[in-house]
Amino acid sequence: MITLDALARPSGTFLMVAMDQRESLRTMLAGHGHDATDERLVGFKLAVARELGAHASGLLIDDEYGPEVVAGAAELLPASCGLILAVDALRQPPGELVEDTELAAPRNLHPAVVALKLLVIWRDDSQRERRREMSLAFTELAQEHELLSVLEPVVRGPEGFDREAAIVEAAAELSPTGCDLYKCQVPLEGKGDPAEITRWAEKIDAATACPWVVLSQGVEPADFPAAVEAACKGGASGILAGRAVWTAVLPADDPTELLRQHSVPRLEALGAIVDAHGRPWREKGAT
Repeated sequence: MITLDALARPSGTFLMVAMDQRESLRTMLAGHGHDATDERLVGFKLAVARELGAHASGLLIDDEYGPEVVAGAAELLPASCGLILAVDALRQPPGELVEDTELAAPRNLHPAVVALKLLVIWRDDSQRERRREMSLAFTELAQEHELLSVLEPVVRGPEGFDREAAIVEAAAELSPTGCDLYKCQVPLEGKGDPAEITRWAEKIDAATACPWVVLSQGVEPADFPAAVEAACKGGASGILAGRAVWTAVLPADDPTELLRQHSVPRLEALGAIVDAHGRPWREKGAT
C-alpha cells in the first residue's frame, strides 16, 4: 500500500516541485524571447526533473506533450522523489489563466507514478456541486489505480471577493472528498505580516480533513520562503511549488546551469524551512 511517505522527506514533510504547467509555461518561455515549441517545453520539463529530482521529495508532471515526458521523468528521478501525474484537462485561452478543468483519464500511467493530481477552479457559483462531484470522482479514480490523490483547488472570484475566506471555504468543502493530500494557495499571497499568514493557515488547517501543502502561484519568489515558514507554523506540511523554484531560469536557452546555480540552492533552503517548521504528515492524519 502506498502512503504519503512516497512523496515525503524523512522528516515527514513535503518538498515537491510542480512541473505540470502547460500553455502557461509556453507563455512564460515566449515572454523571454524563446521559440516556445512543444519540444522546448518538453526539454524544460525534463531539465527540471534531471536537476531538481535529487533534491525534491516529489515531482508533478503532465503528459500533455506525449508519453515520453512521463517516461523521461521516471528515468531521471531517484527513488527518493515520487512521481505525480496530473489528470486535469485545462480550459485555458492562450496567454490567460485556466478558466476551468475537467477530470481526464490517465493516458500514460507509467509504473513509476505514485500519485495523481487534479486542479479544481473553485468559485462561489452554481457549479460548486459539480466540482465537488468531480473531486469525489478523482479520489475514486486514484483509489482504483491504488495511487495517492493530490487535490489542488484554486479559488477565483469577482474583483474584491474575500480570497482568504474563500480558500478556507474551499478547503472545508473539497478536502473531505477523500484526497490524501490537499494543495492550497498561500494566504495573503505571501504578503504582509507573517503572523497574519499563520493565522489564516491555522483556519485552513482546521478546515482540511487531510495533510496539506502550499503552492507558489501568485506569490513573488522573494516572498515565498517566509510565506512557507508562516504557513507551516499554521499547520502546513510543506510545499508543492513550481514558479517560485524555477522562474528565474526561464531566460536561459539551456536552463541546466541556472537550475544548478539558482534553483537547487533555493530548493535546499526551502527544505530546511519545511523540516524546521512543517508538520509531519502523520500528525495530521494517517493514509
